[in-house]
Amino acid sequence: MHVLVANAGSSSLKLSLLDGDDAELWRSDLDGPDDAAAADLPDEVDAVGHRIVHGGHRFTSAARLDPTVVGALEELTELAPLHQPRSLAAVESLSRALPDVPQVACFDTAFHASIPPAAATYALPREWRERFGLRRFGFHGLSHAYASRRAGELSPGARRIVSCHLGAGASLCAVLDGRSVDTTMGFTPLEGLVMATRSGSVDPGLLLWLQERAGLGAERMTEALEHESGLVGLAGTADMRELLARDDADARLALDVYVHRLRTGIGAMAASLAGLDALVFTGGVGESAPRVRVLACAGLEHLGVALDAERNAAAEGADADVVAQGSRVAVVVVRAREDIEIARQTRALLD
Repeated sequence: MHVLVANAGSSSLKLSLLDGDDAELWRSDLDGPDDAAAADLPDEVDAVGHRIVHGGHRFTSAARLDPTVVGALEELTELAPLHQPRSLAAVESLSRALPDVPQVACFDTAFHASIPPAAATYALPREWRERFGLRRFGFHGLSHAYASRRAGELSPGARRIVSCHLGAGASLCAVLDGRSVDTTMGFTPLEGLVMATRSGSVDPGLLLWLQERAGLGAERMTEALEHESGLVGLAGTADMRELLARDDADARLALDVYVHRLRTGIGAMAASLAGLDALVFTGGVGESAPRVRVLACAGLEHLGVALDAERNAAAEGADADVVAQGSRVAVVVVRAREDIEIARQTRALLD
């Protein structure tokens, strides 16, 4: 089955056609989701798989798109106001371009539906939790699902895997026997690690204090936490490559804060798994920043983690085993391939 994978971003629509063996036959990056209807699409499309950021409580696995499902996804827009409308615009555009081809929604939140109540529940008033459906949803699920499965292939027998998706957005996932049991992102993608422009976890009392003392409204607070915090708030750049090339006080502090949150997060995920068999790095930073991997692993010796310096330095652009001889924990670098995961879920549903 040839699957056309659609990944709608903030200002683009990435399309790729994968054959039954996940080989890429065709690729195109469009300016926006509306351009798909007029694009010169390949003829051999058997199905379309869409990345949808939020599936809410209802969608815990891939779903075939029809008017009822699309309507339900539109109702979730308030949970993902930046991403959901663009993804649904791509659905509408490709439905017009390929009216006889089945379309499937694959969700970033679905992989984390298996997280147990102890990890998913916020200690908030019952009335709030029940009225608004509050829980830790988690994100980057398509990436974590693929990376953890690939890590298991590279390290046979690994049951307890911590997946580190490190890009502009960043999150960790604890995976036990192929199922997510904990993750760092929560109700929104703001929770957890320090990211390129997002703050990660911040004391809610601090935010309440700022609202009262500085008179910051919800709109201004959202803008600051989403776009003016993280690495850009600490060092003035959201680019990890630029940060690693600098040697000034702000850059050193930003890297120290980033790595501290990353390292302690890995430890927390390992605790959720009651141990660790494999550690996998993926995403733009996870794949392309050997120094970040070194710094993250440097404080994890007590878990049995050890990198091979030469292998780690050489690992870029392909899946790689970077573990040192004698390490009790496998350490691997995996290329982020959400497209393969989307195609896999699409085939599984339609078959």
